Amino acid sequence: MTSMLEDRVAVVTGGRGGAGRAVCRRFIYEGAVVYAADLTDAGSAGGQDDAPGTFLRLDVTDEDEVVAAISTIEAEQGRLDIVVNAAGIEIEKTVAETTLAEWNRIFAINVTGTFLTCKHALPLLRRSEHASIINFGSYDGYIADPKLAAYCATKGAVHALTKAMAVDHGPEGIRVNAICPGYIDTPMLEQFYPEGVDPVEARAEAERVHPLRTIGTPTDMANLVNWLASDEARYASGQLWVLDGGLSAQIQQMRF
Repeated sequence: MTSMLEDRVAVVTGGRGGAGRAVCRRFIYEGAVVYAADLTDAGSAGGQDDAPGTFLRLDVTDEDEVVAAISTIEAEQGRLDIVVNAAGIEIEKTVAETTLAEWNRIFAINVTGTFLTCKHALPLLRRSEHASIINFGSYDGYIADPKLAAYCATKGAVHALTKAMAVDHGPEGIRVNAICPGYIDTPMLEQFYPEGVDPVEARAEAERVHPLRTIGTPTDMANLVNWLASDEARYASGQLWVLDGGLSAQIQQMRF
């Protein structure tokens, strides 16, 4: 343990998902007090084994629940230093296939949830000498995978919101950044593999298209989030940190 986050208080939305769980685990390892905010204690990763942090029931689309969650943290800890917005969903459809209800739902979770959590965390973050917000964007906010129209739109919105908050709240001592992962080994990626294709073959093809010939892990994401939350990143704000194994740096090559 390096104690990079010793005695700091953090909340991670989507904290029981694959990436969120890894972030919670790393924060605890670094000495932080961590609240894992999610809809259920099992979360999308499944099960309660190795479920790090104090579970905090939270629907990020419900403003009253967000206010209540932040109030709980204030009552129990008296402060908040780190906010990680990891809650998110993916819809695998084109614009033509996406219903208005689906469009509104993904924006409610991926964008409005980030907005509400940040908005109501700001009063506590202003009291911190180490305030850091880390949002979850995506390389799909820069470029687009097929049939992810609504998802790409939400991540572009998160990227813009991240920069706007960094500009507005930097003078208050609050740093705001976004990590932009590519293919990460989570249940969300497995859902993106084509139907009827063997999962082992699909994973091998996903690895092949990356210059590093591998896909990322939740731990890779947690490592970057941990650095952005720490004082080592004290001068880093308003940035979109791409973590994709070099995928977006290349033009896809034909296979002969």
